[in-house]
Amino acid sequence: MTEWELHGLEFGNCNCAYSCPCQFNALPTDGTCRAIGFFRVDKGHFGKTRLDGLKMAFAVRWPRAVHEGHGQMQPIIDVKADTDQRRALLSIMTGKETDEMATFFAVYTAMCEKVHDPVYSEIRIDADMKARSAKCEAVGAASGRGQPILNSVTGKEHRVGIVLPNGFEYTQNEVGRGWSESSGAVAFKLEDSYAQWCELHLNRHGVIR
Repeated sequence: MTEWELHGLEFGNCNCAYSCPCQFNALPTDGTCRAIGFFRVDKGHFGKTRLDGLKMAFAVRWPRAVHEGHGQMQPIIDVKADTDQRRALLSIMTGKETDEMATFFAVYTAMCEKVHDPVYSEIRIDADMKARSAKCEAVGAASGRGQPILNSVTGKEHRVGIVLPNGFEYTQNEVGRGWSESSGAVAFKLEDSYAQWCELHLNRHGVIR
């Protein structure tokens, strides 16, 4: 297999309530799963191909819980990437050159019966994990924004995170609220639902701890 590694930031928004039961090995809030994710690679490589500064995103949905399958995924790749970089990012996002079920990309892909051809887009990611803020766009394909959860009594920011020492996506995240929308083959809209910020640090074996 090709050795690869990504290090950067992820912002994701799904249709679950703020706590996202899926993170606790429970069924999703309304029994279905829809999510839009944005991924910024600050430093990375795929074999000898450098991936520093590139971005990617996806829109993905399942009719029931993720592990029940039958999902569809729309990969979105940074238009600035050259041919080798595009191939590398798509390979990582679709679980190729990856140990079986080792990354969340590999799991999500395995649970999809249809992975659509990638869309190439200008991707902008302005996200701050500590502040729990995000404004992201894959031009013509998807957009997302996030902000902190607010205390319903005081109106002050309510900080909460999830720790998953054995997680396949992250070991610790920051949780907030998000609004996202996608178009094209996997189109849907999310409003005021679970959002997360986490360090993106993976290789073909899984999360780098």
